[in-house]
Amino acid sequence: MQTATLPHQLPETETWHTRGHVLVVDDEAPNRMLLRDPLEAYGYEVAEAENGRQALDCIAARSPDVILLDVMMPIMDGFELCRRLKRNEATAPIPILMVTALSDRKERLLGIKAGANDFLNKPVDIQDVTLRVGNAVYAKSLFDQLRAEREKSERLLLNILPKPIAEQMKQGDLNIADRHPDVTVLLADLVGFTTLAAHVSAEQLVCLLNEIFTAFDGLAEKRGLEKIKTVGDAYMVAGGLLNSQPDHAEAAVELALDFREELARFNQQYDTSIRIRTGISTGPVVAGVIGRNKFAYDLWGDTVNRACRLEALGEPDGILVAASTHERVQSKYLFDEVRRIQLKGGTEIAAYALRGRA
Repeated sequence: MQTATLPHQLPETETWHTRGHVLVVDDEAPNRMLLRDPLEAYGYEVAEAENGRQALDCIAARSPDVILLDVMMPIMDGFELCRRLKRNEATAPIPILMVTALSDRKERLLGIKAGANDFLNKPVDIQDVTLRVGNAVYAKSLFDQLRAEREKSERLLLNILPKPIAEQMKQGDLNIADRHPDVTVLLADLVGFTTLAAHVSAEQLVCLLNEIFTAFDGLAEKRGLEKIKTVGDAYMVAGGLLNSQPDHAEAAVELALDFREELARFNQQYDTSIRIRTGISTGPVVAGVIGRNKFAYDLWGDTVNRACRLEALGEPDGILVAASTHERVQSKYLFDEVRRIQLKGGTEIAAYALRGRA
């Protein structure tokens, strides 16, 4: 390889390049030094490896922004290292610049087949090295930004939709509607929160509600249930909707008890007196995504209507359970005598007030 004189400063056209972490892989120390010194002078952080296996250890410890890779090395050559990195989803985006002889066409073709992004000619030209490394690092930084934005968008999507539904929408399916024959719906409404809202600031109110519902989110996830939505200070959950959970009725009853215990802890901590009403019903539902801009995943059907009606007619800290749910859990819980609840339209249904675990 030939030496070159380093410029005292970057040319005007190069100042846009993002500095980054470079891994130089070569079995000969003088060759590594020839690449390392000018890159460090340009502000890059440079790590070195003597062969492919050592390079894999370096990459596992810290992923570089670009790899300068010699072809001929002992233990694991550059082609094999390149193939391994490009087959791995985590390392595939790292740009790999293979250092090879300009006249060796076979090496270049093997490098392209292995997945190399660019080539550096032997003997190396320092200006060529810095320019190509700068381009590769800048491209990698753009990719990382795009990936970060995509991950952020996916997290936001998962905050709005259940994961299976979010995956369907990412595949381009915008007309999502399904019938589910056996689902347990729980609707819980905070009692006393509206009164509290008149006596605290908006910031305090939102902070308190966020703490309560964040705790509810964790409890629902622990029970394997799917949060559907919040409306004001009401919270809807469903079980058996998107996964095979045969005990979803029991899980919903346990969650209702969890909610009540969580609010007791909250009231003690903040010296408040918020209570909760809960209605639970089991049966078929229709589920789907509505809207295009501010879309939402929601449930419809008599099962949902029953849960809403039971919640509305319940006592503070009470848990009213429809007969369809009661049939599945009556051996494990204690209930009051059956009550007759009138739905809108005049239809009557049986309801049971939960007293606790058997």
